[in-house]
Amino acid sequence: MQYTLKKSLGQHFLTDKTVCERILAQLQQLPMERLLEVGPGAGALTEYIYKVPSSQFKAIELDTEKVNYLLHTFPDLNGKIINEDFLETAMPFEQPFTLVGNFPYNISTQIVFKVLDWKQNVPVMIGMFQKEVAERISAKPHSKAYGILSVLAQAFYDVTYLFDVPPAAFNPPPKVDSGVIMFKRKEKFPEMSSEKSFYHIVKMAFGQRRKMLRNPLKPYFTPVQLEDPIFTKRAENLTYEDYAALTFKMHQP
Repeated sequence: MQYTLKKSLGQHFLTDKTVCERILAQLQQLPMERLLEVGPGAGALTEYIYKVPSSQFKAIELDTEKVNYLLHTFPDLNGKIINEDFLETAMPFEQPFTLVGNFPYNISTQIVFKVLDWKQNVPVMIGMFQKEVAERISAKPHSKAYGILSVLAQAFYDVTYLFDVPPAAFNPPPKVDSGVIMFKRKEKFPEMSSEKSFYHIVKMAFGQRRKMLRNPLKPYFTPVQLEDPIFTKRAENLTYEDYAALTFKMHQP
C-alpha cells in the first residue's frame, strides 16, 4: 500500500532507524502505563514504540490516507488511532500519559502550548522539533534563543535537549536540522497569582525584548513599582521564577 507526501501538512517522514531506536531507549527508561504518539505519519517511529511493554498505546493522525496506511501496515493498531487534528482533539486518556512525536514543523510551537494545557496529565513529553525551535524551548536566560517558549515550558517542565537529527534522516529531507528534546514535569510549579497573568506578563515582556522591562510592562505596575531595579533589565535576563513573582505585584490596565 502506497502513500503520498503532503507538503500542506508539513510532512517529513522519519526514515533513520537509529533515531527511532534512540527515542525508544529514552521511553524505556521511563515508568509509563499510557503512551500517545502525535503525528505518526507512515509509522517509522510507531513501529518501535506501539508495543512498549505495559503501555496502552494511542496515536493521533490528521491525514486519513496515513491512518489507512498505518492500519494496513500494523493491524494491531485497529481502534488505537484517532483520526483528528491534535490541536483540536480532546484528551485521549483519562489517566496520565506520556506524549511522543516527530512533530510537524508548522504546528510544533502550538503542540507545546497544548502540552502545557494538558500538563496535569502529561508528566513526560519527548518530541522532535526543528532544531532552532528545540534550542529556543531549552534555552537558558541571558541568551538570544531564550524567549516566551523557554520561560513558559521551563516553568512547568525540566527541559533537556537530547540529540540532533540531520536532514538525511527524513524523506523528503527538510532544509534544516532537527532536535529531540524531553519534558519532565516539575514536582513543584512556581507560585504565581494565576497562569493567565503569568502567560500575559511573559508575552508582554518579550514583545519588546530589546527594551528595558519598564517599557513593555509599564501598564501593569505603578510608577513607584517601576523604580525597582528589576525593571531596568531586559526580558531575556529574568528567570521563570522572576516572572512568576511579578504576577503578584501586577495589576490589569
